Amino acid sequence: MTDWFSSTRRNAPIDFADRLANSEMFSALFRDGMALVEETAAYLDGEGRVQSKSLPRAGSLAYATESMRLTTRLMQMASWLLLQRAVNEGEMSAEQAGNEKNKVRLDTLSSTRGGSGWQDLPQELRDLIERSVRLQERIQHLDRMIYESRHAEAPAIDNPVAVQLDVLNAAFGSRR
Repeated sequence: MTDWFSSTRRNAPIDFADRLANSEMFSALFRDGMALVEETAAYLDGEGRVQSKSLPRAGSLAYATESMRLTTRLMQMASWLLLQRAVNEGEMSAEQAGNEKNKVRLDTLSSTRGGSGWQDLPQELRDLIERSVRLQERIQHLDRMIYESRHAEAPAIDNPVAVQLDVLNAAFGSRR
């Protein structure tokens, strides 16, 4: 057997969360998130501003509330995405990102969809809110996979392949 076998973590499970966080899936999530931030900013600074001026009182209040919640939600998600990208690119350790991630709130950014004034909101704003909530759910799912798996204890079950390699190594000895 070679030194590679003796230097690997034989009993360690494969960390699928880390692989997922470094995958094309994360890249697509990152692109989707940043595109939604840009699209929302353009809407709120342009057409949304114009549309908000013609809303009834309840709609105007809902617009102000929901646009603030939307921008807050998107900024929190963008912060999380940037932290994860920094880890993926080696600019930050997973531990550093975990500490910084504690400042990011992914769980308290709900919207009162269906509440008073919701139906008065422009359809474009409601669509942006719905898309941001779906993106938030995707990020929360990935966040749980990444950070909960890092804190979970490794199972105590031996790796059967590693056990067999140890038996072969004992029987035939190491060859270099």
